[in-house]
Amino acid sequence: MAASMQLIGNLLCRITPSILQPLRPFQSLQRIPGQPCLRTSPFMLPSHSFCNEASAEKAAKPKVVTSRYKDRPWDYLESEEYIEKYGTSSVWTGYRRNHKGGIPPQKTRKTCIRGVKVCGNPCPICRDPNIIVHHQNVKLLKQFINSETGIVYDPTRTGICMKQQKLLVKAVGTAKDHGFLTFQIPYVHFSEQDFSSSHDAVGKTPPPPSLSAGDSWYKWYGEIIPDETEVAKVKKIYADYLK
Repeated sequence: MAASMQLIGNLLCRITPSILQPLRPFQSLQRIPGQPCLRTSPFMLPSHSFCNEASAEKAAKPKVVTSRYKDRPWDYLESEEYIEKYGTSSVWTGYRRNHKGGIPPQKTRKTCIRGVKVCGNPCPICRDPNIIVHHQNVKLLKQFINSETGIVYDPTRTGICMKQQKLLVKAVGTAKDHGFLTFQIPYVHFSEQDFSSSHDAVGKTPPPPSLSAGDSWYKWYGEIIPDETEVAKVKKIYADYLK
């Protein structure tokens, strides 16, 4: 029995090195930049490898798109690039929102860009980096204002996110204050009674009554006898301020 066990042990020692020999080169495997990752066995999944370093594409930081119209965003709406892209229509014409079901939600998304992540279907302002909301960009602001009522369109109609809607409303108010946008003030008819000067509330103040020396303005004021204890407490509190 002992001889048979020894024979089996010798046989395993001969077979084991031949099995482990193909795996020895992978023990010191290192990631070579620019080359694909190698797997130690054909039975391993592609995601399981000995590569420690991330690929060059994943390691590279996303590029931040900057607009050359950042200092003067109103020049973009008069450029050939804008006319070729949008023509004579507004930037939100033909935009369709992404939503579940047949009925769209009452509010649009909060924002389209969170850090460096951009949603799948950004709003008409967020999808074009050259479109910048500014109170001097009058041509852009007029596209979001109703020409008849002068009210800013609801974001459910234009499709812009809530962040851009707040910036748009603020820019419209600033443009009106600076005179870049004209707006109509409602007419209010004033009657003659509104300018009456005979009413006691808007009439002349009557002259003060003649007072003799030592008399108080109000007669009941001289009849009040203050509590000496309360007066002492008040004087103690405001001792630093009394002269």
